[in-house]
Amino acid sequence: MTPADAQSLLRRMFDAAIAAADPSTVLARHLPEKPAGRCIVVGAGKSAAAMARALEQAWPDVDLSGVVVTRYGHAVPTERITVREAAHPVPDAAGEQAAREILQLASAATEDDLILALISGGGSALMSLPLPPLTATDKAEVNRLLLASGLAIDDMNRLRRRLSQIKGGGLARAAGKARLVTLAISDVPGDDPAAIASGPTVPDPTAQQDLSYLVARLGPSLPKAARDLLLAPADPAPEFAVDYRLIATPQMSLEAAADVARAAGVTPLLLGDALEGEAREMGIVMGGIARAVASHGTPLAAPAVLLSGGETTVTIGEAKPGRGGRNTEFLLSLAHSLAAHPQIYALAGDTDGIDGTEDAAGAILTPDTLARAAAAELTPSAALAAHDSYSVFDALGDLIRTGPTLTNVNDFRAILVL
Repeated sequence: MTPADAQSLLRRMFDAAIAAADPSTVLARHLPEKPAGRCIVVGAGKSAAAMARALEQAWPDVDLSGVVVTRYGHAVPTERITVREAAHPVPDAAGEQAAREILQLASAATEDDLILALISGGGSALMSLPLPPLTATDKAEVNRLLLASGLAIDDMNRLRRRLSQIKGGGLARAAGKARLVTLAISDVPGDDPAAIASGPTVPDPTAQQDLSYLVARLGPSLPKAARDLLLAPADPAPEFAVDYRLIATPQMSLEAAADVARAAGVTPLLLGDALEGEAREMGIVMGGIARAVASHGTPLAAPAVLLSGGETTVTIGEAKPGRGGRNTEFLLSLAHSLAAHPQIYALAGDTDGIDGTEDAAGAILTPDTLARAAAAELTPSAALAAHDSYSVFDALGDLIRTGPTLTNVNDFRAILVL
């Protein structure tokens, strides 16, 4: 396999992972029985507009109406369902207004109506409705602190549910006696419905958990209103019926990528769809596994590809970071771990097409990445320390730019050992 063949295979696996979570191909098979009356559609996430369009195509003869909110630049044309756009990852006024519209629609539904909730990754920021006395400004500051904290996604969602009117089952409570069915695309480790978009349609399992450790972790910059709400005694989460259907998951996408590898004569090893931890530490660990495959044929013999998903974190700290996301930071760390091993190539990217806040999904790593960086007078070790991984791969021309994919099953990592 030539270097060009190796890079082509990595990209085809990534494309297959994204395609496996395309709402236009997966949503229809998970729909409930068509309602006799109205179907009110609500939802939020990076895939919400694409899901709404897929629903309209699947149910041309159903009385559909409603509102979904997606990230700026992620809207698609729809005929019956209104699409709003808002900011991500830091909420804005447009997201708050969309959340109010969605709650109002759910509250006005009758027990003869069907409410379909279309939920995907990013919905937590996009459908943001702070719990009083928390203000929108307070909520934006909380999100800023979370993004720089290095907290695992589970901890972030515990906090978000506690500070919201709509998360942690708030949307379901507003729906009252109307039948509520949720169609969701998972972007979280373990596919926990309470974590996907912070669980607007399911009870909050951590409603009474002591969150003082999170208050301490976020420090004195945490707004007082948020601090008071997080430390106050909480009521038990009310129980209600849940009809929750996962239409796409990280595991499904990894399996689609594995099929592409097998067709190319490469043995896939799925290491898990829910890996978490610091991106640079993950790079070191994965580098060690890849070297074992190349040198000893364990845990499997080459040609092989190590596939994994999940969501790593990048702890920024107080220093101003450079440009980068968790996937390019993982790759830059992996490059140092592999030390230009001639048999190993890798790709890491976010399946939504946006790694962090940059315009790339991720990047490709080749055996000569560090050598080319040195020839271009770049210093990858300094870039890694400054969280400036994007700049290195951008200068080398190795970034992957897909644009918004209109789906989101979290990070995808493939390490190819020839």
